[in-house]
Amino acid sequence: MTEYPTSQEGPQPAAATATPAPGGSAMAAPGGAEHVVSGGTQPVASGAGTDEPGHGKAPVPAVEATRPEVPAARQASAGHQEPARGLPGGGARHGGEAAAPQGAGRAAPLGTGPHGAGADPAAGRDAQAAHRVAAGAEDGRDAAHPVAGERHGGGAAVPGGGAAGDTSARREGDRLRFVGAATRRIARGIDLDEIVLGLCRATVPTFSDAILVYLRDPLPVGDERPVGPVVLRLRRTDRLRPIDDLGDAALSGALGAGLDLAGAAGATGELDFSQLPLVGPQGDLPAAELCEIRPGGALAEVLRGVRPVFGSSAAAKAALPELLGADHPLPRGNRAVLAPLRGRRRVIGAAVFLRSPERPAFEQNDLLVAAQLATHTALGIDKAVLYGREAYIADELQRTMLPDSLPQPTGVRLASRYLPAAETARVGGDWYDAIPLPGSRVALVVGDVMGHSMTSAAIMGQLRTTAQTLAQLDLPPAEVLHHLDEQAQRLGSDRMATCLYAVYDPVSHRITIANAGHPPPVLLHLGGRAEVLRVPPGAPIGVGGVDFEAVELDAPAGATLLLYTDGLVESRLRDVWTGIEQLRERLATTAQLTGLDHPPPLEALCDDVLDMLGPGDRDDDIALLAARFDGIAPSDVAYWFLDPEETAPGRARRFARRALSRWGLEELSDSLELLVSEVVTNAVRYAERPVTLRLLRTDVLRCEVGDDSPQLPRQRRARDTDEGGRGLFLVNRVARRWGATRLSSGKVVWFELALPPGQDRR
Repeated sequence: MTEYPTSQEGPQPAAATATPAPGGSAMAAPGGAEHVVSGGTQPVASGAGTDEPGHGKAPVPAVEATRPEVPAARQASAGHQEPARGLPGGGARHGGEAAAPQGAGRAAPLGTGPHGAGADPAAGRDAQAAHRVAAGAEDGRDAAHPVAGERHGGGAAVPGGGAAGDTSARREGDRLRFVGAATRRIARGIDLDEIVLGLCRATVPTFSDAILVYLRDPLPVGDERPVGPVVLRLRRTDRLRPIDDLGDAALSGALGAGLDLAGAAGATGELDFSQLPLVGPQGDLPAAELCEIRPGGALAEVLRGVRPVFGSSAAAKAALPELLGADHPLPRGNRAVLAPLRGRRRVIGAAVFLRSPERPAFEQNDLLVAAQLATHTALGIDKAVLYGREAYIADELQRTMLPDSLPQPTGVRLASRYLPAAETARVGGDWYDAIPLPGSRVALVVGDVMGHSMTSAAIMGQLRTTAQTLAQLDLPPAEVLHHLDEQAQRLGSDRMATCLYAVYDPVSHRITIANAGHPPPVLLHLGGRAEVLRVPPGAPIGVGGVDFEAVELDAPAGATLLLYTDGLVESRLRDVWTGIEQLRERLATTAQLTGLDHPPPLEALCDDVLDMLGPGDRDDDIALLAARFDGIAPSDVAYWFLDPEETAPGRARRFARRALSRWGLEELSDSLELLVSEVVTNAVRYAERPVTLRLLRTDVLRCEVGDDSPQLPRQRRARDTDEGGRGLFLVNRVARRWGATRLSSGKVVWFELALPPGQDRR
C-alpha cells in the first residue's frame, strides 16, 4: 500500500470506540450500525444521513448531502443493501442509488462472494467496479470510469442503513488503489516524456478532467545551480474531451469576437470546460507556454510551500493567472489543484489538475493524492534527467572514441557501421579505424574489448590511441599487436581484447594481416565469390608472452574486405562459426544480385549485412569496416633511387619531367620540379643511404621522397640574411597538401599537386 507523506497528511476524523460482540461481529448501536473490518470497528452512518461532532461517526462528504431522498416505497421493496458507488477523489457519479431496510443490524463484509452465506449480488457487482477503478487508473483513459454510466449524483444515505459510511470507506479504498496504480504507471517511465505522459494518462479522467504540466526550462541536472531567471515551460496538457469533439460552428463561435466567459458558464455559474476553445500550444488548453517566475511573487510562494493547494485559496488565485496566463479561464470552487513538483533538491515544475462543473469538486483528501502524484512525478523526472545526462555522456564518450569520418586514402574506398548492444547500454569496447600510412598504404583496424561498460570504453580508447601511434611508426602488423599486448598488460591484469590489424598496399595489390584472437575477415571477390581468409587466430591482447604471426595475401582490384566484431556473427542462438558461414553466404548472395561484372555499393553492402540480424540475434556491440580495393595501376607509378650526392636534385628534376611528359601533365612541370628539387635537397643533406623518389598519379599527383634520417623537417620563417630554410615554405605555398611521416627505417616527406581539369583518374 502506498503511504502518504507525513508532512502532507490532513486531520483524520475521530473514531468512536466500540466493543465487538462475541464472534467478532459488532452489535448495532442505537440509530446506526457498525461494520467489522480487520478485527476492528468502523462507524457507519445512521439512517438520518447526518453526523454530529463528537459521536465518532465519519463525516459524510459534501456530495452525499446533495443526493436525492429514496422514496419510502422503494425502501420497503428493497431486499438487500447496495452500497453507493464512488470514484476515487470524486464522489459517486451517475446514479447508483442505495437502499437498506430499517434497523439493519450488520452490514455485509466487503468482498463477500456471491455463493457465500448472506452473499449480496449488488455488493459483488460493486466490488468488481472497485477493481475496475484501479485497472482504469493503471491503464489510462481506456478504463477510466469505474462504473459505466455513473456521472451525476449517487445514492442517498437511507435512514436506518449504513450506506453513507460504507460508501465513504469504499471511496477511501478506491482512492488508495488509484494512488497505487497511478504511481506504478508513473514509475514505469524511463525518460522525461514517458513520466509526464504517465502522470497525464493516470489522472485524466480518473482523478481530473484536465491537467497541465509545467517544467523548468532548462531542467537542472543534479547539483547544478541555475543562473538567470527561473522559467517554466508547458511540457504537456491532457483533457477528457479531445478537440475533434467540438464542432466547427462551436469552435468558430467561441473564437469569433472573443470568448464569452459568461456564456461558457454552466447552470451553477461555474465554467464548463467543454465549451472553451482548445487553442493551447499543443492544441489542448489555452494556457501560456512560458512563465517566468517573479521572485517574491504569488507563484514563487506557492512553489516554495511545496504542498498542493486548492484553486479557490487566496494563494492559488494569485498564482494560477501568473502560471497559466491572465486570459486562461479558471473554475470556481475547489475544482482546481495547483501541485508543485519538487525533486530531490529543488522545485522543478508544477501540475494543475482541473475538474468540470458536472463533476464533484476536489476534497481535502484529494490534496494528499495530488501530493503523492506530484512527489512521484518529480522524483521520476529528477532520475530521468540524471539518466539522460549519463546517456549523453556515454554517447559522447563512444562517439569520441570512434572516428568521426573515415579517411579517403588513395586506391581504397571505405565504409563503416557501429551498433551498440542495446539502447540502455550505449557504450562498449568495440572499435574500428582506418589510418593512412606512407606510400599510399592504409592500415585497417578492428578490435573488441571485453565488457559493455564505461571501463571497457575507456580501455578501448587507450588501445585505439596506442594503435594509431604504432601505425604512424610504420611497424609491421605483428609488431603492432605485440606492443598492444604489452600496453594492455600495463593497463591491468584483466584487460583483454581481440584485434585484427591489416595493412593494404594499393601499388603492390597486397595486404598483410595479423590477428589477435579476432574473428577472421571475409573477402568478397569481383566475380561474386566470398571466402573466409585463413589467418592465424593468435591469442587475445592482454594474455602476454604470445607471438603474433602475420600473413600476406593478394588483394585484387574490385575485391571487398569485410572486418567485423563477434557481435555480428555470434549470439545466444548461434555459435560464431555458424554466423561466419551465414555472413559469407549473405555476401555472395548480395554480389549475385548486383551483377558479377561490378561489385555492390559499399554503403548498401553494409546495410544488407546488418539486415541479416534477426530478433534476438544481437547480444553484443557490432563494429563493421568494409574496404573496397581499387588499387593503383603500375602505369600510374614512377619510382627511382637517388644516391645522396650533390647531383641528386638535378637528376630528380629530370626524372619528374619525363614522368609528366609520359602522363600528359606538362602543365605541372614547373611546380613539380621546384618542389622536388627542394625536398630532395633537404633529404640528401642528412641521408647516408640512397634516397627514394616516387610519383603516383591518381586523383592527384603525389610525390614521396624517403631517406634514412629519422629527423622530421619543420617549417620555419627564414630571416633575410639566411641562405637556407625556405624550401618547406615554398612547398607549403605551392602544394595542395604536404606532410612528413617517421618510419622505422627513416622518414618520408610527401606533397600533392592538383591535376589539371579533365585529368582526374578516379
